[in-house]
Amino acid sequence: MTTLHGLPPIENPNARALVLGSMPGGASLRAGRYYAHGQNLFWTFMGDFVGATPALSYEARIDRLRDAGIALWDVIATCERDGSLDSAIRGAVANDFAAFFAMHRHLRAVLFNGATAEATFRRQVPEDIVPAGVKLVRLPSTSPANRSIPTDTKRDAWRAALADAGVRLQSPPV
Repeated sequence: MTTLHGLPPIENPNARALVLGSMPGGASLRAGRYYAHGQNLFWTFMGDFVGATPALSYEARIDRLRDAGIALWDVIATCERDGSLDSAIRGAVANDFAAFFAMHRHLRAVLFNGATAEATFRRQVPEDIVPAGVKLVRLPSTSPANRSIPTDTKRDAWRAALADAGVRLQSPPV
């Protein structure tokens, strides 16, 4: 198995929502960018919600996330995995969430991009590290491997969770 190291967080000290994946896939790790796989719906959704459309440069998308109050990271700092599937992850070690939460006092929600991110977080991060009042919400994965849920259903769940966290959303298209 290959030992992998995750990406640094995309931070904003005033972030209202922290979106957590499990561990970036191979395309993202090679590119050094979150959600780099062309079929992942994350940037399509963020384009709809905060103007971070895939047509923008990666840096401009990150700026849009920060401006909207969204931080982005992964649960896993290091792990072993061959390929990109979450089911292949072994030996996961979580990121330092105690330090992250201490520096991000405005968070209202941790939004898990899929079941593996949530399960790993709940298994590896002590409950008392999560600040009081911060909701933990599992959302349907934006991964192209998650085809069992219709795209519109995923989009609606993501929009509702971000709105509930107090993220500054654009009006939906008419």
